[in-house]
Amino acid sequence: MSDTLHQHAAADHVMRNWSFGDSAPIRIGSDAHKQMFCRMLLETHNPYKPAIIDWPKLEPDALARLTALPIWDIAVQTEGRASIRVATFAAKHHDPLLHEALELDGGEEARHKVVLSKLVEAYGITLAPEPAYSAPHDPEWAWMVTGFSECIDSFFAFGLFSSAQRSGFFPEALVETFEPVIQEEARHILFFANWFAWHRRNLPWWRRPWFHARAAAVWMVLIWERIALAKGIDTDGVARDANFPVTGTASVGDDISPRRLIELCLTENDRRMSGYDARLVRPTFVPRLARFALRFIRK
Repeated sequence: MSDTLHQHAAADHVMRNWSFGDSAPIRIGSDAHKQMFCRMLLETHNPYKPAIIDWPKLEPDALARLTALPIWDIAVQTEGRASIRVATFAAKHHDPLLHEALELDGGEEARHKVVLSKLVEAYGITLAPEPAYSAPHDPEWAWMVTGFSECIDSFFAFGLFSSAQRSGFFPEALVETFEPVIQEEARHILFFANWFAWHRRNLPWWRRPWFHARAAAVWMVLIWERIALAKGIDTDGVARDANFPVTGTASVGDDISPRRLIELCLTENDRRMSGYDARLVRPTFVPRLARFALRFIRK
């Protein structure tokens, strides 16, 4: 048992702490930059197996809180869509290293779906029937939708997960069991932010305006979706679930205020990114918006 715990602790440390070669500056868009962000994802992979996760036994009140959360259907479906989108994008790349990293990213997204499926099975949570996950017609668009969407959702998930832990909403044993999934999302958005910066620098000048326009369009779609969900607009039957980052503070937190939640998200985002090589590009758009919003929220 002690050997197993030691192996888990070692894998967890590797997943959270990584540096690339020496400390020499690395130019964004260079081959060294590509090597760095691909190797980061590959070398910090945690090989845990969802099938052998020992889900802790929960007390009746904790089990009732967990099963009452309105997130499980959309969480499983989101990971299912993400895995097929990333896998489709990976298939169009012939660069061996980038292809390997993207395949691992897609594999981890698929593993998240399995983890969630095992969780709901272990605690008797009933899911709605899953839709078919078809390959996207525009792999790059779907990849950017997934990447930018994870940048938004992971930022708030970091804070909400910490709030749930501090309030005791999630028992400590369950927090420790699910923690690797949350940290993997930090690795994914770090990988995506660096891919975006690297890819943009390597595009011919005449293709960059169209790429920037597509990226802006993705952000507009994602922001509009979240504004609509925050207003309770439900056109496809899943808004209640997808709105969890907006409405979930009352469910998992300890009556945390909007300002305190944003501050907690910023703190947790910095903490989860702190162990990776400082030369890697960090996702900055959502944290900047959060800091800007704090100017208008009273203490």
